[in-house]
Amino acid sequence: QVQLVESGGGLVQAGGSLRLSCAASGRTFSIYTMGWFRQHPGKQREFVAAIRWSSGTTYSADSVKGRFTISRDNAKNTMYLQMNSLKPEDTAAYYCALANIWRSTSVSEYAYDYWGQGTQVTVSS
Repeated sequence: QVQLVESGGGLVQAGGSLRLSCAASGRTFSIYTMGWFRQHPGKQREFVAAIRWSSGTTYSADSVKGRFTISRDNAKNTMYLQMNSLKPEDTAAYYCALANIWRSTSVSEYAYDYWGQGTQVTVSS
């Protein structure tokens, strides 16, 4: 089993920044991909960004490119999401996810095996 714990969410004004963290523990020897998703109230969860654990290759949704940066610290089994130039439409619950099997896609929520509990990000206008 793998446990994921997110932190770093909060309230920020538009144009501000936040940094989310996701720490993985447990059976972390087989991390292939980690990702961030978000869910607006009443809507489906959507892909934000992902990172291949071994190579560091990253993927981002068009809506966050140039503003959000995903990174990881292999030694700490921790993934980060640096969010800059935040907009009110970025307000959502943010979830981290982990895939412990190789899958070609990283943008589908079905590609992930474990999920964190979520952290709320609220951007005021």
